[in-house]
Amino acid sequence: MKKSIIAAALAATLALGTVPFAAFAGETEAADLEKITVAASSTPHAEILEFAKPLLADQGYDLEITVFDDYVQPNEVVDSGDLDANYFQHINYLNAFNEEHGTDLVDAGEIHYEPFGIYPGTKKSLDEVEDGDVIAVPNDTTNEARALLLLEANGLIKLADGVTINATKLDIAENPHNLDIEEFDAELVSQHTADAAFVVLNGNYALQAGLNAGTDALAVESADSAAIQQYVNVIAVKNGNENEPKIKALVDTLKSDEVKKFIDDKYQGAVVPFEGTVGEEASTEAATEAE
Repeated sequence: MKKSIIAAALAATLALGTVPFAAFAGETEAADLEKITVAASSTPHAEILEFAKPLLADQGYDLEITVFDDYVQPNEVVDSGDLDANYFQHINYLNAFNEEHGTDLVDAGEIHYEPFGIYPGTKKSLDEVEDGDVIAVPNDTTNEARALLLLEANGLIKLADGVTINATKLDIAENPHNLDIEEFDAELVSQHTADAAFVVLNGNYALQAGLNAGTDALAVESADSAAIQQYVNVIAVKNGNENEPKIKALVDTLKSDEVKKFIDDKYQGAVVPFEGTVGEEASTEAATEAE
C-alpha cells in the first residue's frame, strides 16, 4: 500500500514537470528574505516604497508597507515596535511629536521634500485677494507654521519678529486684508476649495487631491531656502535602531539614483529628492524650535 502511494505521488510530480519545484523554490526564496515593515502615507511615500520594493528584494529584504491616512498612528506603531520604520513626516513634525507624546523616534535618513503650496479655492490668483477672504491651513503645529511662513513670503500677512517654525495664527502681527485663517486637519484642507479663497497644502495631500506644486500652485516654497532642510521627509525609527543593516539598506535604496529618477519622472517637481544630509545646525534648530 505504501509503495503504491509513493509511486502515485512520484507519477504526479513527473507529470507536472518542474512546476512544483519552481513554485516551491519561489516560496523558499520569499521566506528567506528578511522583512522590513514600514508605515507610510499613501502619496507619495507608499508609491515610492512600492518602486523600491524589488530593489530591496534584490538585496535580500522583503519590504512590507502599511498605509495610514493620519499623522499619529504611523509614529505610534514604530514607537511600540509593531513596525520597523515610517516614512510620512518631515523633521520638524518628528521633533514636535516626540516632545508632545513622549516618544523617542529618530531620523534614520532624509529622502525627499514636498514644496508647500498655496492653491486656488474660490480665487484663481493671489492678486484677487480681498478683505475678509478665508484661507484654509493645516492645524498641526509645524505644518501650520509652514503655511503661515509661505503666506508671509507672499505678502499676505506678517508674523511677529523672531517667530518662525513655531508660528500660529496668534503670531500674525500684520493682516492688511483682515484674512480669516481657518485651521483644519491637514488631510481635510483640500476639501475646502469651494468655501475658501485659497488653501495651503502639504505636498502629499495636494497630490492626493490631484494637484501638483509644480503646475497648479499659485506660490510654493523656494527650493533654495534654508528652511527646506527643516521640512525634509525622513525615514523615522525608534532610537537605537537607526544603524540596523535593514534600516540602512532601506535608506540607501531610497536615496539611490533609480529611486531619484522615479521621483523626478513621476512627480514633476511636486516631490523633490533631497541631496546630501541635514546639517547639524539645522537639526539642532529644528529640535529647539519644536520645543
